[in-house]
Parts: sequence; structure tokens; C-alpha cells
Amino acid sequence: MQTDFVAGSTSSFDTFLDDFFRAEVSSNTINLHFSLSHPENYGITETPITLGSLSEEALAASHASLENTLAALEKYDRAALPPSGQLTYDVLQDYLKTELSASHLTLYDEPLRPTTGIQSQLPVLYEEYRFRQPADVDDYLALLALTGDYFDQIIRFEQQKAQSGLFMSDYACNTLISQCSAFTANSEQHYLIQTFDHKIDAMSELTDEQKTLYKEKNAALVREHVLPAYTHLAAALTELLGSGKNDMGLCYFADGKDYYRYLVCHNTGSASDLPALQDRILEKRQSDLQQAAALLSENPQLKASQTTVRLPAADPIATLNGLQEAMRANFPAPPETTFTVSSIDECMEDYMAPAFYITSPIDDYAQNSIFINASTDTSSLRYFTTLAHEGFPGHLYQTVMSYEAGLHPVRFLLNYPGYVEGWATYVEMISYHYAGLDDDLASLLSLNQSALLSLYASTDLGIHYDGWSFSDTTAFWKDFGITDQTALREIYELIVEEPAHYLKYYVGYMEFVDLKEKAQETYGSAYSDIAFHKALLSIGPAPFSIIETYLDDYYLPDAAPQ
Repeated sequence: MQTDFVAGSTSSFDTFLDDFFRAEVSSNTINLHFSLSHPENYGITETPITLGSLSEEALAASHASLENTLAALEKYDRAALPPSGQLTYDVLQDYLKTELSASHLTLYDEPLRPTTGIQSQLPVLYEEYRFRQPADVDDYLALLALTGDYFDQIIRFEQQKAQSGLFMSDYACNTLISQCSAFTANSEQHYLIQTFDHKIDAMSELTDEQKTLYKEKNAALVREHVLPAYTHLAAALTELLGSGKNDMGLCYFADGKDYYRYLVCHNTGSASDLPALQDRILEKRQSDLQQAAALLSENPQLKASQTTVRLPAADPIATLNGLQEAMRANFPAPPETTFTVSSIDECMEDYMAPAFYITSPIDDYAQNSIFINASTDTSSLRYFTTLAHEGFPGHLYQTVMSYEAGLHPVRFLLNYPGYVEGWATYVEMISYHYAGLDDDLASLLSLNQSALLSLYASTDLGIHYDGWSFSDTTAFWKDFGITDQTALREIYELIVEEPAHYLKYYVGYMEFVDLKEKAQETYGSAYSDIAFHKALLSIGPAPFSIIETYLDDYYLPDAAPQ
């Protein structure tokens, strides 16, 4: 089902949303290309080729745009809108207010992070840039040529951070320098050259001569613009080594606690303040560990079984197809989709997540892409649950089901990581029961995984809100029998480098569990997993307080199997 675009609607609210959507989705070329296959169907025809801007002027303009959009939104009579319009109003208002709450803390933003930073994400987006027509190839090559200028803006931003005493620690900086060096190591057979050649070869509308010319131009741009941009970035970061004033949590910066509050709100979508969040995480961990202990008490042989779980080795497509079948007992059936599973390039394996899903366009979600670390053991349970997290019933499924729900496309531009990653973590826990294991063993393993994730979440809040040192962190983990100093140092540094990163997974998951428990209590015998999950997917990505408010309107008992 293609989302209906309402540009021709007589409703001024719909027109307002349409205009906002067009402006936001076309703000940079990568955003536009990955969001829409056919922008012309949305009234978007000619847009400049750009990677975006981090200049002071651009950031100030972005702030002004947020303020103007919020003022325009609040001129509408919310009560006069239909329920779907009220939902869109509420989510957009929340998003704008959240972003404006930190608009005075721009220099606390960090475009360069080991896992989620621009330098690690951009190569993946280049690799996955889909060539639907020859014009897409031309746009892509134009973007490659802009990489150096874009990275120069990032460098200037980092220099401003250094001048303001907000630059990263040396260990974070060295991680990024190593990452850049790994990316530029193989210029002759670079994967951005090889993957481009494969995509060009698959374009039947091009002549052999055109294909050769495109390949030559791409190789030249990669070697003359993209790789030098990374080399220049590494050199600039090397010069900035020693500029960092803080190698611990955000709370040690002047406005660090305020910025962290914003980050947690943005990343989790939770209405809980930070002390309440700490208490909730602790309570959930204690509950999980108590349940795990009860299972082990009732069934002592589980202790040995949990350390020896192996699954039949399977290719990822077969695993994802099996997951689609297994999930039907708990989730609405997905629409027909196709998907590919590719390996993360070796040079990026140490820096990228173990797996990730590339979000498909709003108007063309039949084709989907998942990347997975090639070194993953395909007979491990972690491999199975990771594919559930990224594919079915995880990110891929959630994305296409939310698209199917017919939400206004503007909703898909509003970033709610707590919903997206929380959903994927929530269903990952359920997927232990799809792996063909004994039910008690599946429950024990999912409880253990939940408790482990809670340790990362508590550490995140401990470091950035309470100011934990490395020794504080090791003391906390020691209480749970984890004492490997090298592993704990990696955990500490990663959480310093990626504040609130783990919270979007764990707090989002925790919010979905709480919603489920409330729904079971509210609906009693009328409760079903299918109806509950359908309601969540139909509401779409949003803060959890809004989801809870609208759940009654979207929960349809007749969605349950008869």
C-alpha cells in the first residue's frame, strides 16, 4: 500500500504538513533519496545536490525553522482535527519542543561518534545508495565530489568545540583516527569502487560504454575526494589531540547535565525524569534476576543448558523466512516484501554495529537491506536473535507495517529512537521463543539478556548523570560477577563516546513491556498479542506517553485471531 499524499487536500492542516514534509525531506540529497523513490509524486521536482550543512548560519536557520514550525502548528485548533490529525499534531508538537529544548546547546552535539557518527554512517549510505535510474548515478557522483567540503565543515565544528572546551577525550579521538585510517587503507580495491561497479553492471538501461565511463568517474571521485576527505579528517583530529578537557561523563561539562537530559528524552521517548528512570531500570533488573533464579531453582539443569545452546547453522534468508512464520502467532502478518542480507565490509567491522537495517523508502518498501558482520557465528543464538532484531519482527517488519498504516509521511521524518530500537529489542526478547528451544530455557536466556542490557543502561546514567569514574563503573559490574578490566574499559569508553546510546534500546524495550502489562490488565480476556502489536504499529513511532494516550483508540479486539 502506498501512503496517500494529501497535497491536494482542502484541509489547511494537511497542506501545512505537506509543506513541512517537502521542506524537511529535501533538506539534503541523501535524506531525500533514502526517504522517497519518486519525489515527483510528492511535489518535489528540482532540489540542489547537498550533504547538508553544519555552518553556524545553517544551524541558526534550523533553529528558526523549528520555532516557526511550532508557532504555525499551534495556530491550528487541535480539537477540530480528526483523531489521526490529532495524533500527528501531538507527535509533531512533542518533536519540535524536544529539539528546541536543546537548541542553545548546539556545541554539545557530536557529529563524530565511533558507531553512530557521520564518518561511520556515510560509507554505508554511499554503499547502499540505490540506482533506480541513470539520474540517481549522476546525483550520487555529485555527492561524492562534495564529501571533502562537508568534512571540512565537520572539522570546523570540532575546532569550535575545542575552543569552547567541549572537545572529545583523546581515547575517543584516537578511535576515530584509527577508523579513518582503516577506511582509507585499500584505495585500489576499495569497497565503494567494487559495490558501485556491481550496481552499474546491473543497470540494463546503460550501454557498455556508459557503464565504463561511470565506473571510471566513480573510481576517480572515491580516490580523489572521498578517501582524501577521511585522510584530512584524521589529520585534523590528530592536531586536536589534547584539546579535550573531560574524559568522563557529560555531567562534568558546564551544561552537560541539561544536554544529557535532552539526549535521554530524545533517545528514549520516555516521560520519566532521570532519577525515576534509574529506579525503573533497577526494579526491572531485580525482577528479571528473581524470575531467572526461580527458573533455575525449579529446573537446575538449565544452568548447564544455557551455556551450550547451539542452533543448526542457517543462511540469513532462511532464518528470516523462518522467523516470519514463527511470529504469526503473536504479530499481524506482514505485507509482501523482499530483502537482501549483505556483509559489512571488513575494514568497518570493528567499528560498526554487529548488524543493521537500512530503512526503505516511504513509497517503495518492497525491497529492504540488512547488513550483518561476516564473522558472526551462524549457529549461535545471538545470530538468530540479531536477525530477529533487524528483520522480523524487528526493524524491517516495524518499518513496513508503520508505512502500511497510512500515516502522514511527515511522521517518518520525526526521529523516535526509543520506539524504533525499543521495539526491536522488545521483539528480540520474544524471539528466544522462536528458536526451537525448551520454553523455560528460552525464558531464562531472554531474562539474562534483559538483565545484561540493564547493566549498560544503568552505567550510561551512572557515567553521564551521576559522574561515575572508571573505578565506580568496575565496582558496579563487579557486583554482577563481571571483572574483566579490558572489557570494562571498552564499555566505559564506548558509553562516554556514545551518551544515551544504550538507553534507546533498554528504556524503549522497558516502555513496551510496561505498555503490554497495562494492556493485559485493561483488556483482560479481550487482550491478544496480535491486537496489541497491531495498535502499536498503527500508532507508529512516537513518545510513549502519546502512545499510551492513543492505545485505546487503536486497540481493536477483532484484530485478534478467532
